[in-house]
Amino acid sequence: MAPVPAAAQVLAILRYLAGQAGPVPAAAISRDVGVPRSTTYHLLDTLAREGFVVHLPEERRYGLGVGAFELGSGYSRQAPFQRLARVPLAKLVDRTGHNAHLAVLHGREVIYVIEERAPGRAPLVTEVGVRLPAHLTASGRAVLAGLPQAQVRALFPDASAFVLRNEVGPGSLTALRQLLVEARRRGYATEDGEVTTGFASVAAAVLDHQAHPVAGVAVTFPVAEVGPEEQQRIAAQVSRTAEQLSRRIGGSAGA
Repeated sequence: MAPVPAAAQVLAILRYLAGQAGPVPAAAISRDVGVPRSTTYHLLDTLAREGFVVHLPEERRYGLGVGAFELGSGYSRQAPFQRLARVPLAKLVDRTGHNAHLAVLHGREVIYVIEERAPGRAPLVTEVGVRLPAHLTASGRAVLAGLPQAQVRALFPDASAFVLRNEVGPGSLTALRQLLVEARRRGYATEDGEVTTGFASVAAAVLDHQAHPVAGVAVTFPVAEVGPEEQQRIAAQVSRTAEQLSRRIGGSAGA
């Protein structure tokens, strides 16, 4: 089907406003989004009447309205991303025979939103709702590897940001960057004993329509059971699942 220009412009304006620190002038919206000024005013007026944008007349600026908040709240209630991911993760467990999980970045931590446990496998620390330092986890590294360097630097400004669990892992921004460079080169991230002694993980990022990493898909396995060749096979299956999820959310299916 052919795209609808007005709908695309509305979405571009809302996406732009969502990325700003505060309300902005209509002229800035027009300039940065690339929509003619007269069209921008018409669209903003419609969005304001529907509650998705609020106009601050004294400041001559526009910001997101309650309608946008309601959309976000509806997304949280429905949890569509988790619903889309559950079956692919279950199939990943079937193909690898090991526990799999999905995690999202929250500040310097990852939050686990799905855990699929393989039959006969012991539970891991990566249960739903658990938070772990992103720089220690394969999921976190997979996501961090897709972020701009400036954003990674802002998340980890000094040595105090690099907490450790088992006295192993990157202790500086330089060490973390080396791991992220390697993750980008391979197309997946790894960790070995940095979260749980005796266990390792491989993870790949799920990318949205702007190739931005929104989550990490990972498989965790006992180090004693998995040799280098088998780890490569697991990594390929993890990458395949991450690409499938990327396509499911309308995103980029490339590393």
